[in-house]
Amino acid sequence: MKIEKEWISVYLDYCKWQKGLNEKTIKAYKIDLNQLWDFINQTDQELNRRNINRFIVWLHENYKPKSIKRKLASVKAFCSYLEYEEIISKNPFGKIRIKLNEPHILPKTIPLSEIEKILSLVYESKNQTDLTEQQYNFILRDAAILELLFATGIRVSELCCLKSVDVDLVDGIIKIYGKGARERMIQIGNQDVLNAMKIYYNAFSQYIDETEYFFLNRFYRRFSEQSVRIMIKKYAELSDVRIHITPHMFRHSFATLLLEEDVDIRYIQTLLGHSSIVTTQIYTHVASKKQKDILSKKHPRNKIHL
Repeated sequence: MKIEKEWISVYLDYCKWQKGLNEKTIKAYKIDLNQLWDFINQTDQELNRRNINRFIVWLHENYKPKSIKRKLASVKAFCSYLEYEEIISKNPFGKIRIKLNEPHILPKTIPLSEIEKILSLVYESKNQTDLTEQQYNFILRDAAILELLFATGIRVSELCCLKSVDVDLVDGIIKIYGKGARERMIQIGNQDVLNAMKIYYNAFSQYIDETEYFFLNRFYRRFSEQSVRIMIKKYAELSDVRIHITPHMFRHSFATLLLEEDVDIRYIQTLLGHSSIVTTQIYTHVASKKQKDILSKKHPRNKIHL
């Protein structure tokens, strides 16, 4: 059967309104499915096994395994939807077996000493005598963002989408809407972090109440994910941190350091908003400090005295 462009629009509406997927996921699906459409449209426009196999070959020629895996998952879900809705009679993925040798890349973390250097610099920046009121207030915002990233392991997209109604500064609780429209609550357990957020809110409360979003840019609109990356890069360079730091590395560091402090991995899974414990288990390979403690103190070789 020939593939119709309108099928993609109908499916994306289904993902948005019935599956409750977020805008970022919808955007990724749209890119992936439009690539499928463009590829098939170059030939006979048939959505069949032959063309899906050709599309898989094309993906391997142009993308890395991680991207291929995501794009094929998008296309496979799309085809399953078409079959379920009886738009097509047969799912072209039915007898296709795909094996991807995706490299196992461990998450990169930030040493605690480097996080301390960055936070110290931000707080010291407030003491500059030549700051305008606006510059001072934006340093308050930067401090609150960095503190929250490290204190909660929140994704940068989740942080930027936080609304004022999601933040309870009295009880120190934030409500996060994560992947797959999953909601979770996280307690801010450190008073310094909570104070940083309260001070920031007091400086921006008028604009926050008007826009609804909690973290704002210089135009008093929602602070973007890219702006967070730029801000982190600025403070890392100013504090002479030599490694490249991204917002997601705060999330990795949050999980790894908690694991090294003997926090049960199931609790870490809940805090990170992972739907499967398998996703969280990657951090067990990163907690090298804990491994060193175990092998140096608990190994039976310590009982052998020659």
